[in-house]
Amino acid sequence: MDHFALLMDGLCLAGQGVMHLFFAGRLTGKKWKLGHFAAYLLLLGVLQLVSTGLALSGTLSICAGVLELYAISRFGMKNQPSVSWLAAVLAFYISQLSFGMINSVEAALFPRFIGSPLLYLLLFTAQLLFFVLCACCYWAVWKLLAWTEDSQTPYIGLLLFPGLFVFAAELYILQTAYSFFAPMVSLEEVGRHSTLLLLQGMGLAALLCTLYAYRHLCQGFQAQAALQSLTQAAQVQKVYITEAQARYEQTKSFRHDIKNHLSVLDGLLRGGKVEESRGYLKKLESVSEALSFPYQTGNPVVDILLGEKLGLAKEIAAEVSLVLPKPCGIDDFDLCVLFANALDNAITACRASSGAKIIRISGKRQGDFYLLTFENTCSDEPLPPAGTGRSNIEAVAEKYHGAVLTGKNGRQFCLSVLLNASSAQD
Repeated sequence: MDHFALLMDGLCLAGQGVMHLFFAGRLTGKKWKLGHFAAYLLLLGVLQLVSTGLALSGTLSICAGVLELYAISRFGMKNQPSVSWLAAVLAFYISQLSFGMINSVEAALFPRFIGSPLLYLLLFTAQLLFFVLCACCYWAVWKLLAWTEDSQTPYIGLLLFPGLFVFAAELYILQTAYSFFAPMVSLEEVGRHSTLLLLQGMGLAALLCTLYAYRHLCQGFQAQAALQSLTQAAQVQKVYITEAQARYEQTKSFRHDIKNHLSVLDGLLRGGKVEESRGYLKKLESVSEALSFPYQTGNPVVDILLGEKLGLAKEIAAEVSLVLPKPCGIDDFDLCVLFANALDNAITACRASSGAKIIRISGKRQGDFYLLTFENTCSDEPLPPAGTGRSNIEAVAEKYHGAVLTGKNGRQFCLSVLLNASSAQD
């Protein structure tokens, strides 16, 4: 039995080490390496020997294990402190909870098999069930958290206290209810263990409900932040639209007066006033330049937006080969959202890269659809997670029954937006 117990302890130790690291890595989106597992397994083995040799309480040894997993997550996987604490607490809580629930069944059913060879098979089966239950709980926690570090890290402290509470309750149950293995179990003991099993199941349900509420709370924070961003973008885009309308009225007025200007020039030339004619032409030239746009797309709102955005990024070369259809079928506000976010992302990516920087913008009509393509220089690093700008672009594409595609080839990033331009969408 001693050799069997040693085998079971080794299997349990190695299995928990793998599951702890896999859960911590999956939860935080970080990959763990073989060296992390070797170091963690060594630390767990040393902790087991020290706990046995010094007869340490189970609570102290488990707390030391949490600290070891925190160290691996914090310094090995490079996670933030709060994230590492949460991953370590949840990993150990779930493993101890699974152990306690299996222990409830063992304490109620296994004593009658003491002395029977069948006990070995039952203990081995219980160990396998422990791993299965533990894996299912890890999967449920991971699915409920749906971890995204950037959005959830600021609020991670909200989970630490509920997690520590259920963890402490589970440790108390393990230390007080399963400190010995009675050779005989009465009906009263069976009822007690069944109650403990129910309480542990309710503890798990409470944790999962807390994680579910936390997930929706984070989604609410994200939606609020996105709404604030959209509100600010809408205010900026209204300015673009107002300015475009003003420029249009100025251009309309200039065209209306062009006959008068030509009559003045004709009179000056007939009178032989060449110098005065040249001066008048220069004034007309300056007025026409003030009314013209550096990029001509056929839409004054987009023309102004391109001129201002690309004009502020003079260190970046720009190529614009784009003529929007008339009628476009796409609201000016939506065009402004699309181009503003795409240009902001492209300019940011270009500034983060080294060497030559360029932005290319093109458009092509395909039946009732119009394809916009934004290409820009980017760094060699992997693309960051999609942010609010990408979400705004996708919202516009969805409104016009289109699609958004992205791709990266070396230091070149491409964003393609397909829109149904046949008619305005409600």
